[in-house]
Amino acid sequence: MDTNKLLLIVIAILLPPVAVFLKKGMGKDLLINIILCLLFFVPGLIHAIWVVIQD
Repeated sequence: MDTNKLLLIVIAILLPPVAVFLKKGMGKDLLINIILCLLFFVPGLIHAIWVVIQD
């Protein structure tokens, strides 16, 4: 695991939408993550980690 991915995982734990934005940019993944974080934090956190660990 490279340093960049590890840093993104740490950011995903603290601020999930920021990690998704850094990985994917503006788009549907960011919108989904923001909605999930507004409803409940844990689903947004899981989604962000899932987006970050994808290749």
